Amino acid sequence: MTDDTRTLDEPTPAEPKRRKFSLPSAYTILFALIVIMAIATWIVPAGTYRLDDDGAPLPGTYREVDPNPQRILIDSLTAPINGLYGIEASDGSISYYNEGVLFGAIDVALFIIVIGGFLGVTMRSGAIQAGIGRLVKRLEGRERWMIPILMSVFALGGSTYGMAEESLAFYALVITVMIAAGYDTLTGAAVLLLGCGIGTLGSTINPFATGIASGFAGVSISDGIVPRLVILVVGLAIGIFWVLRYADRVKRDPTTSVVHDLRGEAEATFRVGEEGGVATMTGTHKTILAIFGLAFGVMMYGVIPWEDLGIGLPTLWWWFPEMTASFIMFSVIIGLVARLSETDLTESFVAGARDLLGVALIIGIARGITVIMNNGEITDTVLHWAEVALGDVGQAAFAIVMYLLFLPLSFLIPSSSGLATVSMPIMAPLANFVDVPADLVVTAYQSASGLMNLFIPTSAVVMGGLAIARVPYGTYLRWVWPLLAMLAGLTVVVLGVSALLA
Repeated sequence: MTDDTRTLDEPTPAEPKRRKFSLPSAYTILFALIVIMAIATWIVPAGTYRLDDDGAPLPGTYREVDPNPQRILIDSLTAPINGLYGIEASDGSISYYNEGVLFGAIDVALFIIVIGGFLGVTMRSGAIQAGIGRLVKRLEGRERWMIPILMSVFALGGSTYGMAEESLAFYALVITVMIAAGYDTLTGAAVLLLGCGIGTLGSTINPFATGIASGFAGVSISDGIVPRLVILVVGLAIGIFWVLRYADRVKRDPTTSVVHDLRGEAEATFRVGEEGGVATMTGTHKTILAIFGLAFGVMMYGVIPWEDLGIGLPTLWWWFPEMTASFIMFSVIIGLVARLSETDLTESFVAGARDLLGVALIIGIARGITVIMNNGEITDTVLHWAEVALGDVGQAAFAIVMYLLFLPLSFLIPSSSGLATVSMPIMAPLANFVDVPADLVVTAYQSASGLMNLFIPTSAVVMGGLAIARVPYGTYLRWVWPLLAMLAGLTVVVLGVSALLA
């Protein structure tokens, strides 16, 4: 018997809510790393490599130099700013960052902001929404075919421009159709989540992953595209098989659905049997979608060094400034074709740019880590430690070790742009020590980041998509983990074979 002397009129004290543990944001994690690196410049020995004619470090030439510790407070605060602008090494020495200059990330950050504006104008035109809606409507009655077709469409978006948050707009439409066809909410969520996610994992010209990583690794975005295409095509085939296998089982026996106990709530939420919300596909929409695809095709053409490949096509030698200008031009063209007013065009561009401003800031903060390490002259020391640790592991083993290393880093830094900015200045030169192309490090990075962002709870796309679909996170995790293992195995094989053939 408890000793409770409260009267019936007295309110029961509310139990204190337990705060769930959650990882800090990418901004906090990256700034904390800046401070840690500033502290490390007081502890880690300073050192440098001798460089070859191209400015790359020569293996086996590392030597220690006088320490140059950084001010923990002032330099930590100014590092992201210097990282955006670009600064010269503090002692004026030659570094492998292009003849003594550590170029800033302002060109990359501006490119990201303009891409956001480009996507904002395209979404404002309604062309992408209408295209997906038209596809769903035309496949009515052949719903099974919707799974491979829609997953391929979304994978194309993920591979070319990192389609992620944009996919959240299509969950209600796709899930409604899937439930009406006899499937469940997990099937609809998987079509979107895995379609976009596998596309991003196998990014080909994705400016947010491949583009940024290639820029900081000093290679063209087209370098290493063959192994990335293999990962994309084979990985997508595995993903489609996985979703189709589950969807067919659910259609035969709805009780086998992992969310069968939530079916009633799902049908009420997604109003099965009702139409609505599907935009009409017009000729203008078709033209805009063609221009949208052309914009990425032009970017791809502009960065490929056709002369170096021995192909008789003019080489434009484009990089971030030219690509940025190109997307500004295509934004205006799409706005004019969509007959947007000057106000609508500028507002949609600014709104889209605003959506990706956070990504641009992450790049600046992440670049600040490199600034601290470079000015404290510990970058080459870390590179030397990695050189000694890996030793003569061989090319294939090196590529696989890189991939395994990027997995926990991707969990710690879920921003693909931030991870590329932090890791490439160290990992890319390290690849040269074992004669592994730097583009293979880019592939290892983006594959690891793409895999982790298929399931980590810090991903807004994963948690947001599952919340819309009413699929518990634990249920999704139990269902998807064998597929994740298969995708990881595929990546390891492709990386190993590519390294051996390099």
